[in-house]
Amino acid sequence: MRIIFMGTPDFAVASLSALLAAGENIVAVVTPPDKPAGRGQKLHQSAVKIFAEANNLPVLQPEKLKDTGFIDTLRSLKADIQVVVAFRMLPEVVWNMPPLGTINVHASLLPQYRGAAPINHAIINGEKESGVTTFLLQHEIDTGNILLSASVAIDENDNAGSLHDKLMNAGANTLIKTIQELKSNTLQPIPQQDIIETQLKHAPKIFKDDCLIDWNSDIQTIYNKIRGLSPYPAAFTYLDKKVLKIYIAEKEEKNNTLQPGTYDTDGKSYLKFSGSDGLLSIKQLQIEGKKKMSVEEFLRGYRFES
Repeated sequence: MRIIFMGTPDFAVASLSALLAAGENIVAVVTPPDKPAGRGQKLHQSAVKIFAEANNLPVLQPEKLKDTGFIDTLRSLKADIQVVVAFRMLPEVVWNMPPLGTINVHASLLPQYRGAAPINHAIINGEKESGVTTFLLQHEIDTGNILLSASVAIDENDNAGSLHDKLMNAGANTLIKTIQELKSNTLQPIPQQDIIETQLKHAPKIFKDDCLIDWNSDIQTIYNKIRGLSPYPAAFTYLDKKVLKIYIAEKEEKNNTLQPGTYDTDGKSYLKFSGSDGLLSIKQLQIEGKKKMSVEEFLRGYRFES
């Protein structure tokens, strides 16, 4: 089959790499235009572009996906199928072009956790299981007919970063199985409405206000929020009116005399914040204006306001 691949970050690179390793015919790779980034505002290439060029794959970088020149180029490539992994929302003229449609790899067990941030929300909500789903794109986002899915366990100490890597690899493997079964005509797409059994949980984009820790919550809820937002965008609180991002913490579920949101420290080895039913011991953090560091390193150089 002639395949056009569309993607942006490392999560998508794993799937593109798996397609190449399986000997699939990638006729073009579509990824966003290079953008200025960092202090020097140097042009930043997507991870998918870097990988594609290293493997001599043709790269398309349209500013607008409805651009007539881009649409004409896609048509000229005569793809049998398109694969989308961690990319942008496609117009119908693009996703409806190939005869076999456009496959998306989504980092959840659809229909649960439709949206932009399924990995984060699954951990924030305390789920014990996540997974990946391949499905056919249609008008409404993440609602198309399901092709295949695979479950992945969420461990107690997983954060968004470690679950991302698990799902990245599971997504690549599931995509290859999907392509193989489509080739052999053994795959029967399943409408999502046919398998909705419980109330749907959603995974909308996460904004800064969503990352603020509510210390009146129970320790498990706070712990899940920190894990679900680590390493990015990171849960935060305020310390001496400065933003304090928390990346790694440990629960201490025990009675304490501290009011929620107040802290205890020996100034050397520990910094603990109080929730509604226990303490959270901070292990890795970042104070406003400084780099990410261990709590011991932080305490060596920080002077608390009285």
